Amino acid sequence: MSKYPFTCALVTGASSGIGQEIAVQLGMSGVPLVVVARRGDRLEALAARFKNVEVIVADLSTIDGVAQVEVRIVDSSKTPIDLVVNNAGFGSSGLMHEIDVDRLAREIQLNVLALTRLSHAAIKAMVPRGLGYILNVSSVASFQPSPRLAVYSATKAYVTSLSGALHEELRGTGVRVTALCPGLTRTEFQNISSMEQVAREFPDFAWLETKEVACAGLRDVARGRALSVPGVFYKGLVTVSDFAPRSLVRRISSFATGRH
Repeated sequence: MSKYPFTCALVTGASSGIGQEIAVQLGMSGVPLVVVARRGDRLEALAARFKNVEVIVADLSTIDGVAQVEVRIVDSSKTPIDLVVNNAGFGSSGLMHEIDVDRLAREIQLNVLALTRLSHAAIKAMVPRGLGYILNVSSVASFQPSPRLAVYSATKAYVTSLSGALHEELRGTGVRVTALCPGLTRTEFQNISSMEQVAREFPDFAWLETKEVACAGLRDVARGRALSVPGVFYKGLVTVSDFAPRSLVRRISSFATGRH
């Protein structure tokens, strides 16, 4: 069992997938939790499994939902939160003009605006204390345009860029910001994003498990790393994307997501 330097962690999107596994890993290590998601029954299951779990049922694709979590992050009357995990998010698969524009707007609201506001609240609370950690869950899709996942990859490019900038801005303050960029991970994401068919085309070696991703992210944010890319395969992929011509990267990504 890993030991972490966190005294209280808030995890969004904690009802499934990577967010749930991060909450489980922290709970197993004895870290008090504030878990956030829309599905209260799943959060209550976490609360029943571990001690010191506070449940916040909130929809972060809404302004009111984000405000509810912002209030908890800055609430000095409760246990201070020194780790914020911005995991909540979803994607939309298909040709952009064929996807409902309101769905795309919600995707941007959740993946970009909610994450930005919660990061802002966390930093304002953490900097005066001289200690804190923020783990923003991004994706390897953030390193290249992804046809048929155009808005999703664009939102994740924002997350990776923002996290890297904040990592440098906060150098010397005691607050660390890390972007966690996993590749294909076996979660509910494929169903929610209508990617089941595309997902079936990828070989087994390309898939990560949620425990592997969660452990890598928690390890790297605790170490103060700016970037966490789980898995040897994806570390190599990110390195190649840094040096390959962008036109080539776009074409490879196009084939990978089924537009060929």
